[in-house]
Amino acid sequence: MRTPVQSVGIIGGGQLAWMIAPAAQKLGLALWVQTPNPTDPAVGLATSTVFAAIADVSGTQELSTHCDVVTFENEFVDLPGLQKLADSGVCFRPSLKSLEPLLDKYHQRSFLRDTGLPTPEFISPVPEVPPSFPTVLKTRRMGYDGQGTFILKSLAEYREIVQKLGAENLLLEAFIPFKCELAVMAARSASGEIKVYPVVETEQQDQVCRWVWAPAEVSALVVEQVNSIAIGVLTALDVVGVFGIELFLTQDDRLYVNEIAPRTHNSGHYTIDACATSQFEQQLRAVCDLPLGDVGLNCAAAVMVNLLGFESASHDYRGVRDRLAAIPGAAVHWYGKAEARPGRKLGHVTVRLEGGDRRVALAIVEEIEGIWLGQ
Repeated sequence: MRTPVQSVGIIGGGQLAWMIAPAAQKLGLALWVQTPNPTDPAVGLATSTVFAAIADVSGTQELSTHCDVVTFENEFVDLPGLQKLADSGVCFRPSLKSLEPLLDKYHQRSFLRDTGLPTPEFISPVPEVPPSFPTVLKTRRMGYDGQGTFILKSLAEYREIVQKLGAENLLLEAFIPFKCELAVMAARSASGEIKVYPVVETEQQDQVCRWVWAPAEVSALVVEQVNSIAIGVLTALDVVGVFGIELFLTQDDRLYVNEIAPRTHNSGHYTIDACATSQFEQQLRAVCDLPLGDVGLNCAAAVMVNLLGFESASHDYRGVRDRLAAIPGAAVHWYGKAEARPGRKLGHVTVRLEGGDRRVALAIVEEIEGIWLGQ
Protein backbone atom coordinates (compact mmCIF):
# COMPACT_ATOMS: atom_id res chain seq x y z
CA MET A 1 0.00 0.00 0.00
CA ARG A 2 1.37 3.40 -1.00
CA THR A 3 1.74 6.13 1.60
CA PRO A 4 -0.68 9.03 0.93
CA VAL A 5 0.95 12.31 -0.07
CA GLN A 6 0.53 14.87 2.68
CA SER A 7 2.78 17.72 1.51
CA VAL A 8 3.56 19.14 -1.92
CA GLY A 9 6.39 21.47 -2.92
CA ILE A 10 6.18 23.85 -5.88
CA ILE A 11 9.18 25.35 -7.60
CA GLY A 12 7.89 28.87 -8.21
CA GLY A 13 5.76 31.26 -6.19
CA GLY A 14 3.86 33.26 -8.82
CA GLN A 15 0.18 33.34 -9.72
CA LEU A 16 0.02 29.69 -10.74
CA ALA A 17 1.24 28.58 -7.32
CA TRP A 18 -1.10 31.18 -5.77
CA MET A 19 -4.05 29.52 -7.51
CA ILE A 20 -2.89 26.05 -6.43
CA ALA A 21 -2.87 27.10 -2.75
CA PRO A 22 -6.69 27.12 -2.21
CA ALA A 23 -6.90 23.69 -3.86
CA ALA A 24 -4.22 22.40 -1.48
CA GLN A 25 -6.24 23.67 1.47
CA LYS A 26 -9.36 21.97 0.08
CA LEU A 27 -7.50 18.65 -0.22
CA GLY A 28 -5.86 18.97 3.18
CA LEU A 29 -2.33 19.21 1.79
CA ALA A 30 0.57 21.22 3.15
CA LEU A 31 1.98 23.44 0.41
CA TRP A 32 5.59 24.66 0.28
CA VAL A 33 6.91 27.00 -2.38
CA GLN A 34 10.41 27.82 -3.59
CA THR A 35 10.77 31.40 -4.78
CA PRO A 36 13.32 34.20 -4.39
CA ASN A 37 10.82 37.00 -3.75
CA PRO A 38 8.95 37.54 -0.46
CA THR A 39 6.34 39.58 -2.36
CA ASP A 40 5.45 36.79 -4.82
CA PRO A 41 1.71 35.97 -4.78
CA ALA A 42 1.94 32.43 -3.36
CA VAL A 43 4.12 33.32 -0.37
CA GLY A 44 1.20 34.59 1.69
CA LEU A 45 -0.92 31.48 1.09
CA ALA A 46 1.69 28.72 1.30
CA THR A 47 2.27 26.66 4.41
CA SER A 48 5.87 27.83 4.24
CA THR A 49 8.45 29.12 1.77
CA VAL A 50 12.03 28.33 0.83
CA PHE A 51 13.49 31.61 -0.38
CA ALA A 52 15.77 30.62 -3.25
CA ALA A 53 16.02 31.26 -6.98
CA ILE A 54 13.97 28.98 -9.22
CA ALA A 55 17.09 27.29 -10.64
CA ASP A 56 18.81 27.02 -7.24
CA VAL A 57 19.22 23.27 -6.76
CA SER A 58 20.25 23.66 -3.13
CA GLY A 59 16.98 25.48 -2.53
CA THR A 60 15.06 22.63 -4.13
CA GLN A 61 16.96 20.16 -1.97
CA GLU A 62 15.81 22.09 1.10
CA LEU A 63 12.25 22.20 -0.30
CA SER A 64 12.27 18.43 -0.80
CA THR A 65 13.05 17.76 2.85
CA HIS A 66 9.61 19.14 3.75
CA CYS A 67 7.59 17.53 0.94
CA ASP A 68 6.50 14.12 -0.28
CA VAL A 69 6.46 15.28 -3.91
CA VAL A 70 7.83 18.30 -5.78
CA THR A 71 6.08 19.83 -8.80
CA PHE A 72 6.61 22.92 -10.97
CA GLU A 73 5.06 26.30 -11.55
CA ASN A 74 7.44 27.04 -14.42
CA GLU A 75 10.07 25.25 -16.44
CA PHE A 76 13.06 27.57 -15.95
CA VAL A 77 14.93 25.04 -13.85
CA ASP A 78 18.38 23.45 -13.74
CA LEU A 79 17.42 20.02 -15.06
CA PRO A 80 20.88 18.37 -14.71
CA GLY A 81 21.16 19.69 -11.16
CA LEU A 82 17.69 18.43 -10.27
CA GLN A 83 18.57 15.02 -11.72
CA LYS A 84 21.08 14.56 -8.90
CA LEU A 85 18.24 15.09 -6.43
CA ALA A 86 16.01 12.67 -8.33
CA ASP A 87 18.78 10.07 -8.26
CA SER A 88 18.93 10.49 -4.49
CA GLY A 89 15.21 9.77 -4.15
CA VAL A 90 13.43 13.12 -4.50
CA CYS A 91 10.04 12.55 -6.19
CA PHE A 92 9.43 15.03 -9.01
CA ARG A 93 6.04 15.02 -10.73
CA PRO A 94 6.03 15.43 -13.62
CA SER A 95 9.30 13.52 -13.81
CA LEU A 96 12.43 15.19 -15.11
CA LYS A 97 12.36 12.69 -17.98
CA SER A 98 8.92 14.04 -18.93
CA LEU A 99 10.23 17.62 -18.90
CA GLU A 100 13.50 16.99 -20.74
CA PRO A 101 12.13 17.03 -24.33
CA LEU A 102 10.10 20.20 -23.70
CA LEU A 103 12.40 22.81 -22.16
CA ASP A 104 14.23 23.54 -25.42
CA LYS A 105 11.82 24.42 -28.22
CA TYR A 106 13.92 22.60 -30.81
CA HIS A 107 13.80 19.44 -28.72
CA GLN A 108 10.05 19.96 -28.22
CA ARG A 109 9.47 20.23 -31.98
CA SER A 110 11.65 17.16 -32.53
CA PHE A 111 9.64 15.21 -29.95
CA LEU A 112 6.38 16.12 -31.69
CA ARG A 113 7.74 15.17 -35.12
CA ASP A 114 9.23 11.89 -33.89
CA THR A 115 6.00 10.99 -32.08
CA GLY A 116 3.98 11.57 -35.25
CA LEU A 117 2.11 14.59 -33.90
CA PRO A 118 1.38 17.54 -36.23
CA THR A 119 3.96 20.31 -35.99
CA PRO A 120 5.10 23.13 -38.30
CA GLU A 121 8.30 22.62 -40.27
CA PHE A 122 11.31 23.77 -38.24
CA ILE A 123 15.10 24.03 -38.24
CA SER A 124 17.90 25.05 -35.86
CA PRO A 125 20.48 26.57 -36.08
CA VAL A 126 18.62 28.92 -38.36
CA PRO A 127 19.74 29.56 -41.96
CA GLU A 128 21.09 32.85 -43.25
CA VAL A 129 17.95 33.33 -45.34
CA PRO A 130 14.58 31.73 -44.50
CA PRO A 131 12.65 29.93 -47.24
CA SER A 132 9.72 32.37 -47.13
CA PHE A 133 8.06 35.28 -45.34
CA PRO A 134 6.32 35.76 -43.01
CA THR A 135 8.37 33.43 -40.85
CA VAL A 136 8.67 32.71 -37.15
CA LEU A 137 11.79 32.84 -35.00
CA LYS A 138 11.75 31.61 -31.40
CA THR A 139 14.42 31.52 -28.76
CA ARG A 140 15.07 27.89 -27.92
CA ARG A 141 15.05 28.46 -24.16
CA MET A 142 13.41 30.72 -21.58
CA GLY A 143 10.68 32.26 -23.73
CA TYR A 144 7.23 32.94 -22.25
CA ASP A 145 4.32 35.40 -22.56
CA GLY A 146 5.41 36.33 -26.05
CA GLN A 147 9.01 36.96 -25.04
CA GLY A 148 11.39 35.27 -27.43
CA THR A 149 8.84 34.85 -30.26
CA PHE A 150 9.22 36.96 -33.40
CA ILE A 151 6.90 36.94 -36.42
CA LEU A 152 8.99 38.52 -39.17
CA LYS A 153 8.03 39.87 -42.56
CA SER A 154 11.35 40.99 -44.03
CA LEU A 155 14.93 39.83 -44.41
CA ALA A 156 16.18 42.92 -42.60
CA GLU A 157 14.07 42.10 -39.53
CA TYR A 158 15.20 38.50 -39.69
CA ARG A 159 18.91 39.31 -39.88
CA GLU A 160 18.62 41.80 -37.03
CA ILE A 161 17.20 39.13 -34.67
CA VAL A 162 19.69 36.48 -35.77
CA GLN A 163 22.63 38.84 -35.30
CA LYS A 164 21.35 39.91 -31.88
CA LEU A 165 20.55 36.46 -30.44
CA GLY A 166 22.71 34.06 -32.47
CA ALA A 167 21.63 31.46 -35.02
CA GLU A 168 22.39 28.56 -32.67
CA ASN A 169 20.05 29.96 -29.98
CA LEU A 170 17.08 30.29 -32.31
CA LEU A 171 14.48 28.02 -33.86
CA LEU A 172 12.98 28.80 -37.28
CA GLU A 173 9.38 27.68 -37.78
CA ALA A 174 7.11 27.82 -40.78
CA PHE A 175 4.39 30.42 -40.35
CA ILE A 176 0.97 28.75 -40.13
CA PRO A 177 -1.89 30.88 -41.53
CA PHE A 178 -4.48 29.80 -38.98
CA LYS A 179 -8.23 30.32 -38.68
CA CYS A 180 -8.01 30.40 -34.90
CA GLU A 181 -5.86 29.27 -32.02
CA LEU A 182 -7.03 26.50 -29.73
CA ALA A 183 -5.82 25.13 -26.43
CA VAL A 184 -6.60 22.24 -24.15
CA MET A 185 -5.62 21.25 -20.62
CA ALA A 186 -5.05 17.58 -19.94
CA ALA A 187 -4.16 15.67 -16.78
CA ARG A 188 -2.59 12.28 -16.15
CA SER A 189 -2.20 10.74 -12.72
CA ALA A 190 0.59 8.56 -11.37
CA SER A 191 -1.77 5.60 -11.90
CA GLY A 192 -2.19 6.49 -15.60
CA GLU A 193 -5.71 7.93 -15.41
CA ILE A 194 -6.22 10.68 -18.02
CA LYS A 195 -8.79 13.48 -18.13
CA VAL A 196 -9.00 16.09 -20.92
CA TYR A 197 -10.74 19.43 -20.37
CA PRO A 198 -12.95 21.11 -23.00
CA VAL A 199 -11.17 22.48 -26.04
CA VAL A 200 -11.04 26.29 -25.89
CA GLU A 201 -10.38 29.11 -28.32
CA THR A 202 -7.71 31.63 -27.36
CA GLU A 203 -7.01 35.11 -28.67
CA GLN A 204 -3.40 36.27 -28.64
CA GLN A 205 -2.08 39.80 -29.01
CA ASP A 206 1.68 40.21 -29.43
CA GLN A 207 1.91 36.49 -28.55
CA VAL A 208 0.25 37.10 -25.16
CA CYS A 209 -3.14 35.59 -24.36
CA ARG A 210 -5.91 38.21 -24.16
CA TRP A 211 -8.93 35.98 -23.66
CA VAL A 212 -10.16 32.39 -23.66
CA TRP A 213 -13.57 31.15 -24.82
CA ALA A 214 -14.88 27.80 -23.62
CA PRO A 215 -15.93 25.66 -25.30
CA ALA A 216 -14.45 26.47 -28.70
CA GLU A 217 -16.87 26.56 -31.63
CA VAL A 218 -15.27 23.73 -33.60
CA SER A 219 -16.50 20.48 -35.06
CA ALA A 220 -16.76 17.25 -33.11
CA LEU A 221 -14.01 15.87 -35.36
CA VAL A 222 -11.63 18.69 -34.39
CA VAL A 223 -12.40 18.10 -30.69
CA GLU A 224 -11.71 14.40 -31.17
CA GLN A 225 -8.39 15.14 -32.88
CA VAL A 226 -7.32 17.63 -30.18
CA ASN A 227 -8.17 15.11 -27.47
CA SER A 228 -6.18 12.45 -29.32
CA ILE A 229 -3.17 14.77 -29.54
CA ALA A 230 -3.40 15.60 -25.83
CA ILE A 231 -3.63 11.95 -24.83
CA GLY A 232 -0.76 11.12 -27.19
CA VAL A 233 1.48 13.79 -25.64
CA LEU A 234 0.78 12.74 -22.05
CA THR A 235 1.16 9.06 -22.80
CA ALA A 236 4.36 9.39 -24.85
CA LEU A 237 6.00 11.47 -22.11
CA ASP A 238 4.61 9.35 -19.24
CA VAL A 239 3.35 12.59 -17.69
CA VAL A 240 2.15 12.90 -14.11
CA GLY A 241 0.46 16.27 -13.76
CA VAL A 242 -1.42 18.82 -15.84
CA PHE A 243 -0.11 20.01 -19.21
CA GLY A 244 -1.39 22.76 -21.49
CA ILE A 245 -1.28 22.24 -25.26
CA GLU A 246 -1.71 25.15 -27.68
CA LEU A 247 -2.65 24.51 -31.30
CA PHE A 248 -3.27 26.25 -34.60
CA LEU A 249 -6.44 25.41 -36.58
CA THR A 250 -6.30 26.17 -40.31
CA GLN A 251 -9.15 27.11 -42.62
CA ASP A 252 -9.42 23.49 -43.79
CA ASP A 253 -9.51 22.22 -40.17
CA ARG A 254 -5.95 20.91 -40.00
CA LEU A 255 -4.28 21.08 -36.61
CA TYR A 256 -0.69 21.92 -35.72
CA VAL A 257 0.71 21.87 -32.20
CA ASN A 258 2.10 25.29 -31.36
CA GLU A 259 3.57 24.70 -27.90
CA ILE A 260 3.34 22.38 -24.91
CA ALA A 261 3.38 23.90 -21.42
CA PRO A 262 4.42 21.25 -18.87
CA ARG A 263 2.31 22.73 -16.06
CA THR A 264 -0.95 24.52 -15.36
CA HIS A 265 -1.49 27.23 -17.94
CA ASN A 266 -3.22 30.52 -18.60
CA SER A 267 -5.61 28.92 -21.08
CA GLY A 268 -6.99 26.81 -18.22
CA HIS A 269 -7.73 29.59 -15.72
CA TYR A 270 -11.42 29.49 -16.65
CA THR A 271 -11.62 26.06 -14.97
CA ILE A 272 -11.55 27.65 -11.49
CA ASP A 273 -15.07 28.98 -11.92
CA ALA A 274 -16.47 27.15 -14.95
CA CYS A 275 -15.49 23.49 -14.38
CA ALA A 276 -16.31 20.96 -11.69
CA THR A 277 -12.58 20.59 -10.97
CA SER A 278 -10.10 23.39 -11.56
CA GLN A 279 -6.82 22.69 -13.35
CA PHE A 280 -5.07 23.57 -10.07
CA GLU A 281 -6.92 21.02 -7.99
CA GLN A 282 -6.38 18.54 -10.82
CA GLN A 283 -2.63 19.17 -10.72
CA LEU A 284 -2.57 18.25 -7.04
CA ARG A 285 -4.80 15.24 -7.59
CA ALA A 286 -2.52 14.01 -10.36
CA VAL A 287 0.77 14.40 -8.50
CA CYS A 288 -0.71 12.97 -5.27
CA ASP A 289 -2.20 10.02 -7.21
CA LEU A 290 -5.72 10.84 -6.10
CA PRO A 291 -8.65 10.08 -8.43
CA LEU A 292 -8.85 12.80 -11.06
CA GLY A 293 -11.83 15.13 -10.83
CA ASP A 294 -14.66 15.83 -13.27
CA VAL A 295 -13.48 18.11 -16.09
CA GLY A 296 -16.91 19.05 -17.42
CA LEU A 297 -18.22 22.61 -17.59
CA ASN A 298 -20.63 23.65 -14.85
CA CYS A 299 -22.22 26.24 -17.16
CA ALA A 300 -23.14 26.52 -20.81
CA ALA A 301 -20.01 28.49 -21.65
CA ALA A 302 -17.45 30.83 -20.13
CA VAL A 303 -15.04 33.55 -21.14
CA MET A 304 -11.79 34.41 -19.34
CA VAL A 305 -10.06 37.76 -19.88
CA ASN A 306 -6.52 38.52 -18.71
CA LEU A 307 -5.94 41.78 -16.86
CA LEU A 308 -2.61 42.83 -18.35
CA GLY A 309 -0.59 45.71 -17.00
CA PHE A 310 -0.61 48.85 -19.14
CA GLU A 311 1.60 51.13 -17.02
CA SER A 312 4.46 51.03 -14.54
CA ALA A 313 2.88 51.72 -11.16
CA SER A 314 2.19 50.56 -7.62
CA HIS A 315 -1.60 50.28 -7.72
CA ASP A 316 -4.20 47.75 -6.60
CA TYR A 317 -6.92 49.08 -8.98
CA ARG A 318 -9.56 48.41 -6.32
CA GLY A 319 -12.24 50.59 -7.85
CA VAL A 320 -11.78 49.05 -11.28
CA ARG A 321 -11.90 45.53 -9.81
CA ASP A 322 -15.18 46.37 -8.07
CA ARG A 323 -16.68 47.45 -11.39
CA LEU A 324 -15.51 44.23 -13.03
CA ALA A 325 -16.97 42.14 -10.22
CA ALA A 326 -20.35 43.82 -10.79
CA ILE A 327 -20.64 42.23 -14.26
CA PRO A 328 -23.29 39.46 -14.01
CA GLY A 329 -21.65 36.05 -13.63
CA ALA A 330 -18.15 37.52 -13.19
CA ALA A 331 -15.42 36.31 -10.84
CA VAL A 332 -12.35 38.52 -10.47
CA HIS A 333 -9.03 36.89 -9.56
CA TRP A 334 -6.41 39.45 -8.49
CA TYR A 335 -2.91 38.06 -8.02
CA GLY A 336 -1.76 40.66 -5.50
CA LYS A 337 1.42 41.64 -7.31
CA ALA A 338 3.03 44.69 -5.76
CA GLU A 339 4.07 46.30 -9.05
CA ALA A 340 2.26 46.75 -12.35
CA ARG A 341 4.14 47.04 -15.62
CA PRO A 342 3.09 46.86 -19.27
CA GLY A 343 2.15 43.32 -20.30
CA ARG A 344 2.42 41.84 -16.79
CA LYS A 345 -0.41 39.49 -15.82
CA LEU A 346 -2.02 41.12 -12.80
CA GLY A 347 -5.20 39.08 -12.66
CA HIS A 348 -8.03 37.66 -14.71
CA VAL A 349 -11.82 37.78 -14.91
CA THR A 350 -13.97 34.75 -15.72
CA VAL A 351 -17.63 35.18 -16.67
CA ARG A 352 -19.93 32.15 -16.62
CA LEU A 353 -22.59 32.33 -19.33
CA GLU A 354 -26.04 30.83 -19.65
CA GLY A 355 -25.70 30.38 -23.42
CA GLY A 356 -23.00 29.49 -25.90
CA ASP A 357 -23.27 32.49 -28.22
CA ARG A 358 -19.73 33.58 -29.12
CA ARG A 359 -20.95 37.08 -30.01
CA VAL A 360 -22.18 37.53 -26.44
CA ALA A 361 -18.80 36.36 -25.14
CA LEU A 362 -16.92 38.83 -27.37
CA ALA A 363 -19.18 41.64 -26.19
CA ILE A 364 -18.26 40.75 -22.60
CA VAL A 365 -14.58 40.76 -23.53
CA GLU A 366 -15.00 44.28 -24.91
CA GLU A 367 -16.84 45.36 -21.76
CA ILE A 368 -14.13 43.98 -19.47
CA GLU A 369 -11.28 45.45 -21.49
CA GLY A 370 -13.12 48.77 -21.69
CA ILE A 371 -13.45 48.93 -17.91
CA TRP A 372 -9.87 47.78 -17.36
CA LEU A 373 -8.18 50.01 -19.93
CA GLY A 374 -10.64 52.91 -19.95
CA GLN A 375 -10.03 54.07 -16.39
